[in-house]
Amino acid sequence: MQINVKKTYLLVIDNDKKSREQEPAPLLTINRETLQAMNLDVACRYLGYWGTGNGDMRATKQVVRQKIIAARDLINCHPLTPELATELFTSKGMGVFRFSAALIEWSESESNDMKRLCVEAYKNAWHLPQSTASTLFIFPTSHAGKESTLPMAVLTQELLLHAT
Repeated sequence: MQINVKKTYLLVIDNDKKSREQEPAPLLTINRETLQAMNLDVACRYLGYWGTGNGDMRATKQVVRQKIIAARDLINCHPLTPELATELFTSKGMGVFRFSAALIEWSESESNDMKRLCVEAYKNAWHLPQSTASTLFIFPTSHAGKESTLPMAVLTQELLLHAT
């Protein structure tokens, strides 16, 4: 198997600073070339997630936020029907959140920020000004709302799927 040593790094996962200082990363060679050891504070992508060797997943949260913003902006001033624009955002924006929802700890403020971005996107989909009341997109259909997909619902679904 061909391995590009220039793109391959050794990542030692260890959250204990004392042991990291006492024991440096081992030297690992492939095809007589030594792999570079990745700094624990630098985020890298592994299996679709961005994180550091000590478990800091803030980089994944930033990527998710950026992709939700990109999906929100994609449907700003769009020629689609509101239903299609909503579906497009749900698939692109909420899909990226769904991927990381159950495996990464989201604080309440981070969840509220994602909710705010999603509501902005749904307002864009329906060509409504941002000053429009958000309840239209938050409330269920039984209470005259659109019952839009929001981060807390996605988080709940994914956690329940992982629990069963």
